[in-house]
Amino acid sequence: MRTPPPLLAVALAGALFATSACGDDAGAQLELTAALPDKVAGGTAIRIGDPAVQAIVQASGLDKELSQAGVEVEWANISGGPQSIQAFRGDKLDCSAVADIPSLFAAWTGTSTKIVFQSVIVDPINHPIYQLGVAPGVNVTSPADLRGKKIAYSAGQAQGALVLRVLQKAGLTRDDVTLVELTSTGDSYVTALGSKAVDVAPIGAAHVKIYKAKYPGGGAILTGIRDDASTLYCLTKSVQDAEKAAALKVYVGVRAKALLWQNANPDGYAKAYLQEVQGLSADDAKDVVAVDGKKGIPATWDNAIERLQQTADLLAEQQDRDKLDVSTLVDRRFEKVEADAAGADVVTGDAA
Repeated sequence: MRTPPPLLAVALAGALFATSACGDDAGAQLELTAALPDKVAGGTAIRIGDPAVQAIVQASGLDKELSQAGVEVEWANISGGPQSIQAFRGDKLDCSAVADIPSLFAAWTGTSTKIVFQSVIVDPINHPIYQLGVAPGVNVTSPADLRGKKIAYSAGQAQGALVLRVLQKAGLTRDDVTLVELTSTGDSYVTALGSKAVDVAPIGAAHVKIYKAKYPGGGAILTGIRDDASTLYCLTKSVQDAEKAAALKVYVGVRAKALLWQNANPDGYAKAYLQEVQGLSADDAKDVVAVDGKKGIPATWDNAIERLQQTADLLAEQQDRDKLDVSTLVDRRFEKVEADAAGADVVTGDAA
């Protein structure tokens, strides 16, 4: 896999908000109930791990909108829960693109974060993020066949929650299977399947074809579970920094436009991210685009928050975690920012 381009510094402009009286680099304190600032102080930088959107912003020209607003983005080649939480703890990152589970585990492990962006797939059941990969020679044709199988499982990642939800829907419990603790990084799950270290593992639907080609006899089945939650979450202290909050308000709007640009320009997205960053061939990139669903910007976060609460309740029960009120993990001041940026293209109804 190729490494994304070096950190991008987008030009700065405009000025507002003095730094705090102590004279350090932090901006003035902003209460979480206060309105988001409208202008960005010159030189305000936000450190973001959002590789796919980084590629889209650069390919689409939306980086100019950031620079014109005075937003400087320091891009980090970081994504996923374990990497982002580690970076948060080291104060090396302000925000990262993840599914819904990392915000829960950040809370459970003492790292305070806020979700500032929610997106969905317009047709989530027919365009799942994950399928259940099946090892060569293993007979699994439906979730009911999971009984007695060894399943790759990572408690702190979206894949782990998906496994629990699939078992729940199939009427099975953890006692009916063997969960094999294995963090999903790179192609670790694919390798575990190919070596038959596990019988089943959630793998990206976009990479199922590649998996089957690499390991003849390997297979995959649909989960029947909606798994399209996609967020940007940030350190709470970054959102409480008035200057960074102003920059994030701009970024959230640009991010919504970037996902809509991806919908309208699948070939441009394939080249800019899947080929140039991920290192896929043109044919493989085309296959990934074909299975990807269109991104949706929800008009309201109500449904996403309800689904997150259901997941938090399930994980609390299955993993002996504290009960969480997930409304404390979202910053709904950004809800209208992304919806306004999407305009008439917001998603409503069941898909939201």
